[in-house]
Amino acid sequence: MHAFRARLCFLQLATDDQVFLLDTLQPGVVPGMLAPLMADPARTKFFHAAQGDLQFLAEVGVRVQGLFDTHRAATLLGWPKVGLADLARERLGVELPKEHQQSDFSIRPLPPGMREYIANDVRYLCELGRQVRDACREADILEEVLLDCVRLCDEAAARPDVGADFKPKLPRAGLNPTQMTLAHAIAHALHRKRLEWAEKDNVPMGRMLSNMALGDIAVKLPTNPKELARMAGVRGSFIRSHGEELLAVVRELLEKSRRGELAPEREAKGPKDANKRKREEALKTFRVEKATERKVTPSVVLTNPLMDALASQPPKDVEALTQVPYFGEKRVRLYGPALVELLAAYPVLNA
Repeated sequence: MHAFRARLCFLQLATDDQVFLLDTLQPGVVPGMLAPLMADPARTKFFHAAQGDLQFLAEVGVRVQGLFDTHRAATLLGWPKVGLADLARERLGVELPKEHQQSDFSIRPLPPGMREYIANDVRYLCELGRQVRDACREADILEEVLLDCVRLCDEAAARPDVGADFKPKLPRAGLNPTQMTLAHAIAHALHRKRLEWAEKDNVPMGRMLSNMALGDIAVKLPTNPKELARMAGVRGSFIRSHGEELLAVVRELLEKSRRGELAPEREAKGPKDANKRKREEALKTFRVEKATERKVTPSVVLTNPLMDALASQPPKDVEALTQVPYFGEKRVRLYGPALVELLAAYPVLNA
């Protein structure tokens, strides 16, 4: 939000009695010292929306076991509001201030009030976590929630490189194949440039040049600063600093396109399973029906990752189903034979 690469600025931990703030920007504060505590599955760790936290911790060698994610649990419970402030208000009657939500937590010394704001992120999580866990137990979905929390921990890895997952958003209609190839080439070239510029200035890449701006430029092909200024989300300060370099990229690729030197991108594709879409649709129908019977959310029956796993590699029998990660004994008992029969109707067909 404030720098090219997000970094770990604080670690907050709380018990029922105390809150601990570890300033990870200070010399000598080593997050790895928490590794034994976090890896102990006998100690429950209440997080809220843990995915990002787990990635930051994984980067410093800290793996978490014994997770209970209140956000994931509230989502599977089907509660209409699942934000931390919403849960604290509705379950505990506590109002959490929001004035520092967009603040830069790397600032030292901390501005007035920010220390309290940071502490409040975890101050109420133990009591809140117990209440949400009790609600899961009462709704008979605790096993499913805990399995998904294990998945979150297992899948936590260092964050991908900044911008590694970039895919340009271009209009599907109105461009012929040559124009689409050119637009893709420009969008990717400018994405590489904005990463270079943003890292040099230590600002987020989207603040340097937004995805919307990239798409607009790639399609409309500005030829001068005045035309560039008309592109969506392009600021005057950016044009003054990088406008000429950007326009040079557009001109170079436009010339290559005219000479027929740009090849369209081709995605690597394996054998196509003609029945996969049918399995996906059948699984969607199945989980809605079972969710209605149990009066739970569809993701309790089958999470999206489980849907993907079953549709991609349908198990041949119940024994194979027991080997699907994060499926769990309860789902095998409730749905095992029916799922195997359902998927058998759409065998894998590789064209």
